[in-house]
Formats: sequence, C-alpha cells, structure tokens
Amino acid sequence: MKAVVLLSGGIDSSTSLAIAKSNGFDVYAITFDYKQRHKRELESAKMIAAAFNVVEHLFIKFDLSKIGGSALTSDIAVPKSKSFSNSAGSVTIPVTYVPARNTIFLSFALAWAEVLEAQDIFIGANAIDYSGYPDCRPEYLRAFENMANLATKISVEGRAHFKIHAPLISMSKGQIIKEGIKLGLDYSLTWSCYDPQPIRKKTSDSRFKIQTSEFIPCGKCDSCIFRQKGFDEAGIKDPLVSR
Repeated sequence: MKAVVLLSGGIDSSTSLAIAKSNGFDVYAITFDYKQRHKRELESAKMIAAAFNVVEHLFIKFDLSKIGGSALTSDIAVPKSKSFSNSAGSVTIPVTYVPARNTIFLSFALAWAEVLEAQDIFIGANAIDYSGYPDCRPEYLRAFENMANLATKISVEGRAHFKIHAPLISMSKGQIIKEGIKLGLDYSLTWSCYDPQPIRKKTSDSRFKIQTSEFIPCGKCDSCIFRQKGFDEAGIKDPLVSR
C-alpha cells in the first residue's frame, strides 16, 4: 500500500508519518519550500524522512511570499505570547495563518497520489492544541476528500477512492508526543518554531549526512508554546530545547 504523507518536519507531520509507516504503508513524503520564515523545518523534514526510510521524498518549491498576508511569508512580526488564546474553539485566527496553505499542499499531494495510484494521503492536522487555522478542521478535510474524489481521473473512472487521513485530529500535543515516542520517533530531529533565532554556525548530523543550520527556538511563538505544552503533558523533556 502506498501513502503520500505531508511532511513539514514538525511534531504533527512527523508523528503522522510514523503512524502511516506503522500501519504498513509504503511512505512517499512530500515537503514544501514556500519561502517560509521558518525554513529550518526543511532540514528536519529531510532527517525525519531519512530516519523512517521513506520510499521517496519529494520537495516542491514555490514562493508564497509574493502573495503574503501571513507572518510566515511576509515582514509581519510573529506574535509572541504566553497564553493559549487561540486554542480550540477560538474564533480569532492569528497572523501566522498562511492563506489557503493546506489546500495548496493537499492539492500537490493529491496530484502526486494520482500519479502513484496511492489512494491514501496523510496530513498532521490537529484541532485540539492548535492556533485556530480553518484548514485544520475535520469538516475542511472531509470537504477536500469529497472534492478529491470528484476531481481526479482515476477516481471518476472508478479505479481509486482517495482517503484523507488525519490521525492526530482529536489528540492533544501530549498524546501526539507519547504516540510518536511509542513508534520510535526521535523528536530531537523535529522543528516547531515559527521564528528561529540563528546562532551563526552549522553542524552536521552524521546519522543522516545532512548539514543543519544552527538555530534555537524563540520559545514564545504559538508553535513553541504548544510544543512545550505537549512535552510538559507527556512528562518528557523536549530534546530540542535541552540539547
């Protein structure tokens, strides 16, 4: 069985990949370089893909900074907070929301899945500990799945029925981290911070023959806060922060 897995290099997408692998899928990982502020996550995506020995790791590059509208793709400052005001149920969508990002990502994944004749697509969307992005909700994912089966040649011809898997959708960050550890995921390879702080040197990870830029997490953006909350709930020290 083949599965296309959206892989950013963060906690959620990496755990989703680990789950797909544990379920017996041959994993085809897809990662996007869209000129995001936190490009350090791309190096983590490479390491996670190598650690789980994916069949193929496809990088798609395009420039969402030309559209802007987000703190992750423009000069808008990344909000720094110690609250969880944008957790589930909030109607406030922060400026770290990237317009139509998951729709764009899933469309690329769907196109590749059709070529591969892979009926299963995994995304690390979460609707519990998240920033309130509208394209992480279950109803959005159901709608995309319906569209996928209306819009593709192999589904219309009856040769495939696409399924969008969001195995983390109802899990807290703590539950996600515990699941990943159970599946052998090394969270020191992942990256979450939206506003990486450089320390101006590079290091090599000999395990994966990948040179990584040395950054430290800001510790104050939404993504850092949710990451820390998850490790606190799991009763585990974040290896990325402690190294």
